[in-house]
Amino acid sequence: MYETHFGLQEAPFALTPNTRYFLRAPSHGDALELLVVALRQREGFIKITGEVGTGKTLLCRLLLNELEGEASTAYIPNPHLAPEALYEAVAEELGARIQPGANTHQVLKSLNERLIALAVDQTPAVLVIDEAQAMPEATIEALRLLTNLETESTRLLQVVLFGQPELDVLLSRDSLRQLKQRITFHYRLEPLDRESVAQYLRHRLALAGYNGAEVFRPGALKVITRASGGIPRLVNVLAHKAMLAAWGRGDRQVERGHVLSAVRDTESARQPGLLARWI
Repeated sequence: MYETHFGLQEAPFALTPNTRYFLRAPSHGDALELLVVALRQREGFIKITGEVGTGKTLLCRLLLNELEGEASTAYIPNPHLAPEALYEAVAEELGARIQPGANTHQVLKSLNERLIALAVDQTPAVLVIDEAQAMPEATIEALRLLTNLETESTRLLQVVLFGQPELDVLLSRDSLRQLKQRITFHYRLEPLDRESVAQYLRHRLALAGYNGAEVFRPGALKVITRASGGIPRLVNVLAHKAMLAAWGRGDRQVERGHVLSAVRDTESARQPGLLARWI
């Protein structure tokens, strides 16, 4: 839409998670490093939490890419499953052979045999669960029982949980204290600060083919940071709408007024105060 106007080869602020656009901001870079190091040390449970839109799914995909070739991974993007369905999904993802109509005992037996075979080949098995806050309590308990599968010398299955802050509330239940005690590493993704927001916008514009003067003026950056709260998804929404507004007026740079128009059109953005609206 505005790509030609700004000299871009593609849209820079799409909402679909794209690992090519990953910016190693302090919080996100630290989280990825923690995940990789902990998994290579064969830690059991790892938990990553963050508000909606902070980039958990993107981080999840980066982790799966990082583990490709060195681990067998099972990825569950929608864990709102019954315990039996979770067992079947994990077994299928890890390549266990399951006979049609197999009962839960048979599924777990096949999964255990597959995990042992991977351990013999010295191939780690990693289960990655996105949106983990959606898991029913019974399924979380089933997940804990899965991690009981181990030999005398090694843990057969490592688990990474990605979830919203509600996951912490869920795991604080007394009935789930056994699983909570098994979480050896955890990290909370933080929103971007103003400097990181500016770096984030420049980074995405450059990857989209932009090569020129700063697109977002200082006043525009300030409004985007405050209105988005540093949440990358909201930064994308506001930047996209602000560039649309600038394009519609024939402007080559995004000014504060363009961003204020975008904020007014975005319900989830923090609206400016009365003075800012009057200005």
